[in-house]
Amino acid sequence: MNKHRLGLHHWLCFSYLSRTTKRPFTAWHLPAEAISCAVPTSSPVNNHKTLCFSLAEQLILRGLFGSAQKVIQRIIKQSSSVSEAISAVEFSISRGVEPDATSYGFLIRQLVASGETQMAEDIYVYCILKRGIEPKDKSLLNSMAICYCNLGKLEEAKLLFDKLLDMKLRPCSSTCNALIKGFCGQHRILDGFDVFVVAVDAGVLLSFGCYNRLVDGFCCRGSLDEALYVFDVMCERGVSPNVHLFKTLVLSLCKRGRVEEAELLSMDMESYGFVLDKVMYTTLINAYSKNKKMKMAMRVFLRMLKLGCEPDKYTYNTLMHGFFSLGMLDKGWVLHQQMAEFGLEPDAVSYQIMIGKYCKDHKVDCALMLLNNMIQCNVAPSVHSYTALIAALYKENRLAEVDVLYNKMLDNGLVPDHVLFFTLVNNHPRGSEITLACTFLRAIAKNGCGIDLSNIPSPSSRKVTTDIMSDIDHLLGEIVARNLPLANVAFNIYMIALCLGGKLDSALLCMDKMASLSLQPSLSAYNSMIKCLYQNGLLEDAKSFVEVMQDQGQVPNQATFLIMVNEYCKQGDIQSAFEVLDQMEESGLKPSVLIYDSIIGCLGRQKRIDEALEVFLRMLEARIYPDETMFVTMINALSINGRAIQAHELFDKMLEDGVQPSHYAYTALIHGLVKKNMIEKGCVYLDRMIEEGFMPNTVLYTSLIKQFLRKREFEFAFKLVDLMERSEIERDLVTYITLVSGVSRNIRSLHGKWLVPQKQYEKSKEMLFRLLHQSAMFSREKCLKISISSQEQIKFLALRLINKVKNTPLMPNLYLYNGIISGFCWAEKMQDAYKHLDIMQSEGVQPNQVTFTILIDGHFRSGEIDLAVNLFNRMNAQGCSPDKIVYNTLIRGLCKHGRLIDALSISYTMLKKGFAPSKASYENLLTSLCANNWSVHALKICEDMLAHKYVPCGHNLKLLICMLDEENKSHEARLMNDLLLNKRRFMMYTS
Repeated sequence: MNKHRLGLHHWLCFSYLSRTTKRPFTAWHLPAEAISCAVPTSSPVNNHKTLCFSLAEQLILRGLFGSAQKVIQRIIKQSSSVSEAISAVEFSISRGVEPDATSYGFLIRQLVASGETQMAEDIYVYCILKRGIEPKDKSLLNSMAICYCNLGKLEEAKLLFDKLLDMKLRPCSSTCNALIKGFCGQHRILDGFDVFVVAVDAGVLLSFGCYNRLVDGFCCRGSLDEALYVFDVMCERGVSPNVHLFKTLVLSLCKRGRVEEAELLSMDMESYGFVLDKVMYTTLINAYSKNKKMKMAMRVFLRMLKLGCEPDKYTYNTLMHGFFSLGMLDKGWVLHQQMAEFGLEPDAVSYQIMIGKYCKDHKVDCALMLLNNMIQCNVAPSVHSYTALIAALYKENRLAEVDVLYNKMLDNGLVPDHVLFFTLVNNHPRGSEITLACTFLRAIAKNGCGIDLSNIPSPSSRKVTTDIMSDIDHLLGEIVARNLPLANVAFNIYMIALCLGGKLDSALLCMDKMASLSLQPSLSAYNSMIKCLYQNGLLEDAKSFVEVMQDQGQVPNQATFLIMVNEYCKQGDIQSAFEVLDQMEESGLKPSVLIYDSIIGCLGRQKRIDEALEVFLRMLEARIYPDETMFVTMINALSINGRAIQAHELFDKMLEDGVQPSHYAYTALIHGLVKKNMIEKGCVYLDRMIEEGFMPNTVLYTSLIKQFLRKREFEFAFKLVDLMERSEIERDLVTYITLVSGVSRNIRSLHGKWLVPQKQYEKSKEMLFRLLHQSAMFSREKCLKISISSQEQIKFLALRLINKVKNTPLMPNLYLYNGIISGFCWAEKMQDAYKHLDIMQSEGVQPNQVTFTILIDGHFRSGEIDLAVNLFNRMNAQGCSPDKIVYNTLIRGLCKHGRLIDALSISYTMLKKGFAPSKASYENLLTSLCANNWSVHALKICEDMLAHKYVPCGHNLKLLICMLDEENKSHEARLMNDLLLNKRRFMMYTS
């Protein structure tokens, strides 16, 4: 035997014996005499072992090592203690006989059973694996899997577990329990669930602790379907659940809005002999209240009373909040009185609910009076009451009162939280997030920790953000030293501020610092981080962060998913938004109206109106009822896409459902009706809107002006502009963009085509103007008379409007500048157009594809072909990638000026870039090629058109046929003639 291996075996064995029996570590050999002397002869068992040792000794002396190994194996297997098994191994090694793998397996199992996991691993590695022995014994593999689990080496344990499965061997119960316990302990709940599924399929019995850990883990992640599956398996296998398990599931189901399932489970809990406590009843009531199912909430409340469980203040507050939220004030006050009859005085939460209701109903003064009454009744207001009041004051633009109320809150010693921070930061200028966070942290330090702030400068005295961040680090250190729970609040506020300010790297460092202090980011902080990641274009990181959040026990809520959906919809990635919606529904979390609103709004902007209607119906089928904002989004989408009749029907449905329309809903509907020339119908709703007290505003006027400019009704559009000005309705940036772009793009045109009789149309316009005029707050005056009868007058009007806009103090805006540049280009004043391009860039607004397209088109109309081509090249050089419209503009211009080779080159380049020329561009090319008798190229263009499901127009086909006949290309001419004759059939087939 190798001396090194012999020494190693001795170390493994005797390191154990030296710890357990305190024998001298120098005793390396155990003579046969010592063995016989060590075993008392009076015991029959010991006499048997002595005989076995003697037999092994004799076999070794005779050279029968294999037989000796079997005897020693039997001794180890029958050893009643680890020390006896070690003695047998020592005896074997001292005689120069290596124990076999089976003997080591017996020893390892005894070591694992006795808790000597480290020595078991050493023997397994050095005496089995490094000897090249492939372990195949089921007991050994199970023991080593347990051993690795106890050592925290779960990957090694999982490998042995998989090895058992590959060998078609059944893992033992202890192995499965140890793996599940280990994975759950490391928050690797999905890995633990994989082991669970294997164990269930194999019929392995699991301990109650395994079921409990899995249910807890899945509930923390919000994976309730998996948690319920584990629970059902547990019950089917006869393992009785305890109160904790029921309570965890019921509370988690309520938290995810699955209250009906939660109530059924609570009834199952009673069937097991357990009694629901006050917390569980109140949680069920709260969940039903949030779902606006107050009848169900009251049924649970009455059941609670019937079974003798006395409600507390929180129970009553929950019911009152539910009734107040639905506007059922009378029932809310009845509960308030009943609460007093039971001797339960209203607390801060009770007042907070009533203050919140007053604020929601825009009765801020009543809410302020209630706050004062609350203080007089010696009930200390909570920070939540102040938050509701401050938010309501902001909505009414009572900013001075906000500062007074906020300072009053701080003077009363209250500590601000992250909800109040969100309220304030959303009403502060962008870029002030860090300064405001410093102010909040100072309040936490002073009111919550009693820290003297005289040595820390106020943020208003700092001019550099880095100095403020340095002060924040100092404040955080002081707060951590005094109050760790408040430090958690402070860190979360700071992390939210960093995310809102776009300081992603600093926010990640802040999160790492929290982890080092064992502090947990709040759900709001996680959501802010996810939003920041999306806004920085780190989509995959944002998705991964959601998983990290779940592993930390934070379950994504509707706000999390709303952030994800909103960001995808902003990018126009509707497919990813749908995936998030499906993910929500799979997790059992009901999507909010806001999520559906975001998706429908995106589909409407993409003109995918049929899909928007499908999503709307899907929302209704899920029993999610639209609010006024949702109705407006849907009506607006229908109106923009020319579905005025459906928009009108949906508006009436909104009224039937008792949803009070706002001026936004009226504006969206009137806009759609006017767009489809249903002006008379639009006047009916305008009249109703005015009767309900909604005066025509900037949005309504702008939408009407836009529609009449599109219809080339310049005179009427400017009558509306004049009426808007005399009504003292302020024109905003959108109004000016609408005016400039609307007039500029119509400089060449005077008259539109109407689908209704002109006389009736004029009457409808007059009715619309009269209604708007009557609603104006001025005496009737003679309205502006505008007469536009020539192209020169439109050109003059456009330039005058542009000059007026230039002198109006507006924020630099790309759309506005594009409109101005377009006006100069249409008026063939290219020098002025470039002058405004320079002004635009000097103000930090960079040109986009639309800007270049306008200028290129302007050069073509001015006959400056080379300048147009040079500008296209300049566009590429500036890193602004040409889009489909730019290419089509070039093709049209080059064809118009006879540059056919260049036009063909552009069309081929376009195809290489993945764009297909538009049908109009193909027709321009075909017309020019036929005019120049380029038959080969013309046929190629025809083939390309057909490949893109475009059929050339009859005029071009006839020109091409004539050209081919003249060139004696009869076969090609016949094909084109067949195409001309079967054009309609081909179009039906390709569509």
